[in-house]
Amino acid sequence: MATATATVRQVQVTFDCADPERVARFWCEVLGYVVPPPPEGFGSWADFDASLPPEHQSSAFACVDPTGAGPRLFFQRVPEGKVVKNRVHLDVRVGTGLVGEERVAALEAEGARLEAIGAVHVRLLPADGVDESCLVMQDVEGNEFCLD
Repeated sequence: MATATATVRQVQVTFDCADPERVARFWCEVLGYVVPPPPEGFGSWADFDASLPPEHQSSAFACVDPTGAGPRLFFQRVPEGKVVKNRVHLDVRVGTGLVGEERVAALEAEGARLEAIGAVHVRLLPADGVDESCLVMQDVEGNEFCLD
């Protein structure tokens, strides 16, 4: 007898953070994502947020790929801060097809752009004969991600 299985149609990536809107807007800038329109009946996200009970205000925010190709990113407020390295991180593909100095230059240029909006340059992992170079960064709350 065949077993029914679910087919995954969409993926959402969820971030735990202290300030959901700030982190979401950072990732909008990194990825070219946008903030979706507020729920029906609200002129802005601020209006929607103000309608929530005080304990739920500013507790979540999201951003989406305007082309619909990438996953929705959801940011939720949690009480605890980041303590250890992320178990999952995003690789932002800015050096695809590039090698050597040309790849490092592209990674460093994008890294500099992101530093201007609050990212932190952690370290360059140089090519090692198996993997090409990548640049380890942190977002505005210290979550690691790679420019790859």
